[in-house]
Amino acid sequence: MREQWYGSGVYRHFKEMMWRPLMKAPARSSAFFSFFFLLLFFGGFISTRLIDTTTTIAGDSAQKSVLTTKTTHIYPHKPDEIPKKPRKKIEIPLNCTALNLTRTCPSNYPTTSPPEDPDRPSPPQCPDYFRWIHEDLRPWKATGITRRMVESAKTTANFRLVVLNGRVYMERYRKSFQTRDTFTLWGVIQLLRRYPGKIPDLELMFDCVDWPVIKSEDYRGPNATDPPPLFRYCGDDATLDIVFPDWSFWGWSEINIKPWESLLKDLKEGNKRTRWIDREPYAYWKGNPLVAATRLDLLKCNVSEKQDWNARVYGQDWIRESQQGYKQSDLASQCIHRFKIYIEGSAWSVSEKYILACDSVTLIVKPHYYDFFTRGLLPVHHYWPIREDDKCRSIKFAVDWGNSHKQKAQVIGKAASDFIQEDLKMDYVYDYMFHLLNEYAKLLRFKPRVPRKAIEICSEKMACTVEGLEKKFMMESLVKGPTDTSPCAMPPPYDPPALHAFRRRKENSIKQVEIWEKKYWDSQSKQS
Repeated sequence: MREQWYGSGVYRHFKEMMWRPLMKAPARSSAFFSFFFLLLFFGGFISTRLIDTTTTIAGDSAQKSVLTTKTTHIYPHKPDEIPKKPRKKIEIPLNCTALNLTRTCPSNYPTTSPPEDPDRPSPPQCPDYFRWIHEDLRPWKATGITRRMVESAKTTANFRLVVLNGRVYMERYRKSFQTRDTFTLWGVIQLLRRYPGKIPDLELMFDCVDWPVIKSEDYRGPNATDPPPLFRYCGDDATLDIVFPDWSFWGWSEINIKPWESLLKDLKEGNKRTRWIDREPYAYWKGNPLVAATRLDLLKCNVSEKQDWNARVYGQDWIRESQQGYKQSDLASQCIHRFKIYIEGSAWSVSEKYILACDSVTLIVKPHYYDFFTRGLLPVHHYWPIREDDKCRSIKFAVDWGNSHKQKAQVIGKAASDFIQEDLKMDYVYDYMFHLLNEYAKLLRFKPRVPRKAIEICSEKMACTVEGLEKKFMMESLVKGPTDTSPCAMPPPYDPPALHAFRRRKENSIKQVEIWEKKYWDSQSKQS
């Protein structure tokens, strides 16, 4: 058929019609060429999109070829991405059998952390209270820390802690109250399980007693010696003790308080049981009043036949409570009041984090001590300040204000519980320890060594040899193995103007509350 077409007169006539005008009329050739090539281009474009397929149809006497046309859209093909195989987590099982055989710590602990995933996002910025690490270590920034300085802290220390080549050693000088030293050391060991190979060699002295003892005034003047670096759970504005997370983050077995990670979940669930608006419209406190005169003074604010200060205050007898199975001391069941009171004991109290976690407005009686995270709290934003010298009237005003400004009060309570849930989760507790120990180790001007009387400690030596709640809490807070995440990014230190502004902001907020309180009581006096 095609041969007949090309050889026919029709084809020759068509050819001549196309080319004769081009040869005879050059002035019009440009327009024709444009039209002709446009036609060819369009035809070529169409032809690349058409696929000719021949279908044979069987008839009674003959076969006919039928031309069928089908349009096909062709897109660039992107090869399927092969999903990345999730990295297998390393686990370090607790090997009590080996300990029974050798009486020594296992020798196969990881000494390096897993390689970081290059595709993993950058670690988050640490909470702002991490900046106080720089302030706590500032006394030794210019001089560094010598062995003589460390040895001079031995006077009151409970133990010396040594980290050498990723292993932990302890030299005990005196036993602490209850199991404070035990669970503090347990926490350090878990830190090394979480970040193996990332804790540098170091030596430090640790004091487990509540109140700080390194008075800054003793190390001033031209003839003053350098202060000893001493770690403990709290500090104040007149001392130089280095604050460290307290033992209760890994459990307080003597009073049945769970490790922080699981307790934090319980507190979150406890908050959901009763909405703030449906809670008792009073300020609640429960604790041991015998440890401090300021707590005995708080008892005067309890409701009586003559006066209601809007406070509901209860003494806690821990001996009787332990005999009754701690039925009345479940922290997650105590979020039933709109306001909760925090008041120090002989020094700072571990109860502060439990109170702040409750969604209630925390009424903080003027504190004298701080722990590692409370310096990040702001008055009227995270808590309501209470006067120390006039507690009852101050508490009544705070409760009346909160009940009259319900929405604002709820915002304060929520800011505190969010701070505890988000900025004080266990990941950040470990990261605070990580950064504090790393920054401390940078200041050492001597090579750490293991003292002759020191013993190596590890998870097996501590957990395999105890029973009861002590063992239960250790197993519950055991770090299973190295984390595949990096520590949070350490924030820079405060510059002097910023630190001054931060402190002034806190002072001004407290003064503002005192002004409101005075106006309130002045108006009450005029009405009576």
